[in-house]
Amino acid sequence: MPFVTLLAALLTAAMPMADRDIAAPGPQGPLKGSWTGPEGAKAPVVLMIPGSGPTDRDGNSPHGLKAASLRLLAAGLAAKGIASVRIDKRGMFASAGAIPDANRVTIDDYVTDARTWIAAIRAKTGAPCVWVLGHSEGALVALATAAADARALCGVITVSAPGRPLGEVMRAQFHANPANAPLLADADRVIDTLEAGRTIPAASLTPPLPRIFADAVQPFLVNAFAKNPARLAAAVTRPMLIVQGEADLQVTVEDAQALKAGQPKATLVLLPKVSHVLKTVEGDSRGANLATYADPNLPIAPGVVTAVADFIQDHPTR
Repeated sequence: MPFVTLLAALLTAAMPMADRDIAAPGPQGPLKGSWTGPEGAKAPVVLMIPGSGPTDRDGNSPHGLKAASLRLLAAGLAAKGIASVRIDKRGMFASAGAIPDANRVTIDDYVTDARTWIAAIRAKTGAPCVWVLGHSEGALVALATAAADARALCGVITVSAPGRPLGEVMRAQFHANPANAPLLADADRVIDTLEAGRTIPAASLTPPLPRIFADAVQPFLVNAFAKNPARLAAAVTRPMLIVQGEADLQVTVEDAQALKAGQPKATLVLLPKVSHVLKTVEGDSRGANLATYADPNLPIAPGVVTAVADFIQDHPTR
């Protein structure tokens, strides 16, 4: 290879790939996202589904989450020749025009959107299939998408994913923090009610629970609580990867093991000292762990990118 050509290739490899806008049809307006990485039918493509609440395509939220985990993961995958599409959920951020009320959604609605995104990506690239990666609650959407229609999926990747129904996860999170002692009776009461398929007036709950279990979001929680991730994993027929940080404060290694038990053919990767937002935690304190949620300049734990990229490259598209 001539020196000039080699130098140009090295410079291109060293330069981060910029995001490009991409859209898919939504219920009442377009769904918006970002494409990062190579284009063309030969490049693997990963659809990334963000976590709960107002979490954007980068993995950030206006409630103090600034880790940019999904953006950093996309950049890491692009450096390994893997493309990705990060999305804003219907009714939120750049996808705000898709529906008038972002709270009037269900997990099933997000599954519909994931399938729409998969179709749009395949139409754009000619790719035979698309990988679906979900982070946190987004993993539940990814698993439910695989259950709805696996034909267009290359495989499923769950990252920091609950292995139990979300009601059980939330109950455990409340009980894990001693400061929540005054709230536990009401927290248990509202979770029990939602698990039974009913709603409860938020105003009847001890503050700050009315904000967490607002009347507008309770129908979404009823739908979400009815989903069992381990059972959904059992129905996955495509290659499946489970990535779990051992320093995760929100879901546990036991959650990952529950997914693995549900789908024994899945590959399980446990990452020491990695937090829920996929950053390396320095030290054992809760404060050090939570600090990873607020620092977009802290790099993603290298084991995350390696685990995802290696799995995709080991399972070429059909």
